[in-house]
Amino acid sequence: MKEKTIKIEEMFLSPYAKKSIDTLGRDREEAPCPMRTEFQRDRDRIIHSKAFRRLKNKTQVFFSPEGDHFRTRLTHTLDVSQIARSIARTLSLNEDLTEAIALGHDLGHTPFGHSGERILDSLCPTGFKHNVQSRRVVEVLANNGKGLNLTKEVRDGIENHKMSLNPSTLEGRAVSISDWIAYINHDIDDAISSGVIKEKSLPKNAIKVLGKTSRERINTMIYSIYKRSDGQNKVEMEEDVMNATKELRSFMFEYVYRLEETVGEEEKANRMIAGLYDYYKNNVDKLPDFYKGLIEEYGIDIVLCDFISSMSDKYAVYLFENLFIPKSWKL
Repeated sequence: MKEKTIKIEEMFLSPYAKKSIDTLGRDREEAPCPMRTEFQRDRDRIIHSKAFRRLKNKTQVFFSPEGDHFRTRLTHTLDVSQIARSIARTLSLNEDLTEAIALGHDLGHTPFGHSGERILDSLCPTGFKHNVQSRRVVEVLANNGKGLNLTKEVRDGIENHKMSLNPSTLEGRAVSISDWIAYINHDIDDAISSGVIKEKSLPKNAIKVLGKTSRERINTMIYSIYKRSDGQNKVEMEEDVMNATKELRSFMFEYVYRLEETVGEEEKANRMIAGLYDYYKNNVDKLPDFYKGLIEEYGIDIVLCDFISSMSDKYAVYLFENLFIPKSWKL
């Protein structure tokens, strides 16, 4: 099966794609799998990791939404994976590598979305970035401290998935632009469903270029990438589509991400995370044994970021309540 996949890659992938046989490999040598390529193995390791499962209870945009249909960090990750695979297929890139990067790109994300990331970044002397933490999860923290021993291409794509960065493969770039496509369009859906914005308030010029619905906009963006990038060493949208996408993103920052109600909840999350950080910094002995074992090598602040960023929203609330909220006295 693996040899069949390798032959298919040689026959059909773009000369700019990263073929599995050309991987730069892993930090630790392993016996090859007779059925799966190295990138397929990476994808499977990520899916079966505890960090991946925890994404289901981490905020995407809206804290503790009432209803089952709002996006979480896990559904966002699946959205990115689906879009990135579509782009990889249209450009004849390596879908397995693309999928592995997409599924792992947010493993290091904090509870409470980007507000959690911002407060950890302000608390930790060395700073905190979720993309860097995602790579740390797969290299150091996952699998009980052994890491997942992923290929270098997947780790590079995970760390450099932000649009401002430059992943080394086109598959990594496909994930970067898919992250934008996914969160802009699906956050619009959630914002409309919650009543935060109305569909008619979306910027008219951007909607004229991209389409009225998320499905139309995503199709427009992917098709634009195909027209601009097919057969070339790049993954880019056409200029007019990219400008419309940026306009939508700016709209979301102004009317959704910085909404007064959202900011108010963000302040609560900030106080919660800051309280947990301060408590465990002054009570190191209360940390779980796994994290205490990392302090000598990495220092307390890095380890506190490891511990707190690993939490789901629900667990962070549970821990805060147990540490700081008085309980009723029972005889």
